[in-house]
Parts: sequence; C-alpha cells; structure tokens
Amino acid sequence: MVCIVNPKDMAALMKNEVFSCFVFYGVLLVMKMYIIAIITGQLRLRKKAFANPEDALRHGGLQYHREDPYVERCRRAHINDVENILPFLFVGAIYSMTGPSLAVARLHFLVFFLGRVLHSVAYLFALQAPTRSLAYTVAQIPCISMAVQILMAVWQYA
Repeated sequence: MVCIVNPKDMAALMKNEVFSCFVFYGVLLVMKMYIIAIITGQLRLRKKAFANPEDALRHGGLQYHREDPYVERCRRAHINDVENILPFLFVGAIYSMTGPSLAVARLHFLVFFLGRVLHSVAYLFALQAPTRSLAYTVAQIPCISMAVQILMAVWQYA
C-alpha cells in the first residue's frame, strides 16, 4: 500500500508553528548525523583503518583491515546519535501534534539539539569527563518531558 500525502495537508502541517520548529531542529540533527558519518569516513581514509577487507584491499592491502581508536571514537559517536536522535524524531513529531505552546516546545527542541551537539563535540575531542555524560543527560530531559506529555494526552485511549 502506497501512502501519498496530500500537498494541502502537508502545507497545513507546515503552518503549525510548533511542528515547523520541530522540523527545523530535526533537520539540523539529521545534518549533524551526516557530518559525523562523513568525519568517520574521512578518518578511515586518513588513518587507513577499514572495517571491511574489500575496502582495505582497495586502499593498500589487508593490513589496513583494522581498527583505529580515533575512527572507533567517531563511529561510537555516530551510533550514539542514531540511538538518541531517531527516538527524538518520533517523540518530537508526536509531541508537536499535542498542542504545546511554541515557547515551551522550542525550549524542548533547542535543549535537545544543544545537548546532542555538545555530546558529539565531547565525544570527538575526548573532552574531560563528565562533559559527555552531562550533555547526554541534559538532552534526555526534554525527551522524557515530551514522552510524558504525549502519554498524558493519550492515556484515556489506551
């Protein structure tokens, strides 16, 4: 079954200020994930540390089918983004449709965004602990808040 969105419905959704604010921060976060992926790939090339033997063969031989601590750090940062940003995209989209005030919603989205950016910076530059853990925790607060508000909005239908 193919689901086609009516352009008029999409235009109406984009007129929802909270949803548009969510889309803004959501797209920035997806772009950040792409940037981390590109950094990881570039580090693999620079460090000659390839995850797959066919890539190592293409770039000098099987001796380059190996791990590098800096490449692995970037890879872990990317995996952490996937584990945290994807749930935010779901929860944030649903939260946007519950009718929150724009100011409160913007604060939720901004805090999550800044927390994730700081988390990535802390991961990539190996900043002193507990910087990364604090950034992670701060970013989780708006996610938990949004999830609770969604559950409160729909609990009577469960």
